[in-house]
Amino acid sequence: MAAEESAPAAVVTAAEIARLAGVTRAAVSNWRRRHPDFPSPAAGTATSPLFALAEVQRWLSQQGKIRETSGEVDLWHELRAQYGDDLLTALGAVGAQLLGVAAEHPLTEPAAAAVTALSAERGAQALYTDLVERCIASTTRSGGEPMTTPALERIVAAFAGPVGETGGPSDATVGTVYDPACGIGTLLLAAVPGTHRYGQELNPATATIADFRARLDGRTATVACGDSLRKDSFPDLRADLVLCEPPVGVADWGRDDLLLDPRWELGVPPRSESELAWVQHCYAHTAPGGRALLVLPGSVAYRKAGRRVRAELVRRGLLISVVALPPGLMSSHSLPVHLWMLRRPAQGDPAPAHIRMIDLSTAAPDGIGTKNGAPTPEQIADVSPVDILDDDVDLSPSRYVTPHHGDYPAEYAALRDRVQSLARDLLDLLPVLPAGPGRIEAAPIGLGDLVRGGLVDLDGTVPTSRTDQLDTDYLRGFLRSATNIRRGTTASGTFRLNAPAARLPQMDIGRQREYGEAFRRLAAFEELLREAAAIGDRVGVLAYDGLTKGALLPPSATGESPGKSESQEAREQ
Repeated sequence: MAAEESAPAAVVTAAEIARLAGVTRAAVSNWRRRHPDFPSPAAGTATSPLFALAEVQRWLSQQGKIRETSGEVDLWHELRAQYGDDLLTALGAVGAQLLGVAAEHPLTEPAAAAVTALSAERGAQALYTDLVERCIASTTRSGGEPMTTPALERIVAAFAGPVGETGGPSDATVGTVYDPACGIGTLLLAAVPGTHRYGQELNPATATIADFRARLDGRTATVACGDSLRKDSFPDLRADLVLCEPPVGVADWGRDDLLLDPRWELGVPPRSESELAWVQHCYAHTAPGGRALLVLPGSVAYRKAGRRVRAELVRRGLLISVVALPPGLMSSHSLPVHLWMLRRPAQGDPAPAHIRMIDLSTAAPDGIGTKNGAPTPEQIADVSPVDILDDDVDLSPSRYVTPHHGDYPAEYAALRDRVQSLARDLLDLLPVLPAGPGRIEAAPIGLGDLVRGGLVDLDGTVPTSRTDQLDTDYLRGFLRSATNIRRGTTASGTFRLNAPAARLPQMDIGRQREYGEAFRRLAAFEELLREAAAIGDRVGVLAYDGLTKGALLPPSATGESPGKSESQEAREQ
């Protein structure tokens, strides 16, 4: 009885309140400001408050704003009450309940009864799929552990196509599928035929969910737990199709221990290019005639440190296509991503004459991968390897695909919406920085001393910590101080990191991580700002072109005011 009285009450986020009432999140924020009787936060933080579900439902009912909730929604709130933000453990417990196996943290009796009832009504696989998608959506909003979104899975599956014995397109359900960073199994279990699937995942909780999903879906799959780069569970596997959304920006991916690894057919990846280590790992596991598809940050296509590996991909004819995808497809960030497609040549295959560049960066995400969402000729450029193999070896499709304006109003509206979204994302990324004392009271240490002591590796101008007592982002941030930049700037105005002269303050690791987090957010802000600048150029060219051609009209000519903002819509709720 005492345990029941101490059980946590179900809580909801502002976004979940919005779904309960069928309004926007901005409307919920407006209710909190305008209605003094709106429930106060019961948990969470000032920036991410959580509200007691019962109080919210009572208030919405009094205001006449509540909608009927489904049994699945009630179950979700039961899970949130029991597990809080640990949604992976919640999904593991649900999967164990559905499969009748033991769970380390089992469901409460009410949640277990709800799972049993809903699975009998809807089917175990359908219920688990819906809960997984709800978890992904919740993670997307809260910035939790990265997960492959259903939209991205659909796109990757569409470009992968059916898998044959040699990895080429086929109607037969034969061949093997492999995902070395499978997470909760979304790409591993993508809608691509295959007789057996192999996955590996570092996080035991997500590996368990991937295994449960495969079993509930009736797929034949082997999911191992561990680090694919450091301890490959399937060293002899050569798959017909490799699908991977690898972790991003991992400084300590094991380079020092893997310098002589046979997977580096294209050269040892630089320490700062963990994504290129994953590219080569995937290629090493691709069977002759098979293909590998990887979802990578857009910056991997042009960063200087990786140009040697990129050049080998092009020179050897291994890269067959790069697709630029629109922002908003990732659960953990809103930056644009690319889909790289590689193919291991079978014996006797001729070298490809071109690399297909596809620019879908302005396409509607919901349309890509559908029957009517195939790339148009204007979005495609077949580029000779010779034209790519310059000093930059830039694999960005936007560099080779000439923009084409068809439907000016629709394209302008889409770009305008993206500008609004970018403005919000930029503000979220830019950290609030309180006033400081004006100087940092800490003894300086030279970067050169850290390099000589084996505590820091230097790939060109990119330093990376080799110890858990130095935060990499703290290092990189302080090396961008005005003093260090001045020391590394030549008389001609060229900047090159001067390692012997560079200085940074000595701090304990906790303080370093505080600075590192701020520098990390600033770096993400700068990257997103570069995207905003590029989109700003495009929207400006499009607007001028459309206005001067008569394809667009000024607002006053239509008799309408410009579109309402989200805050204006909220005030009208």
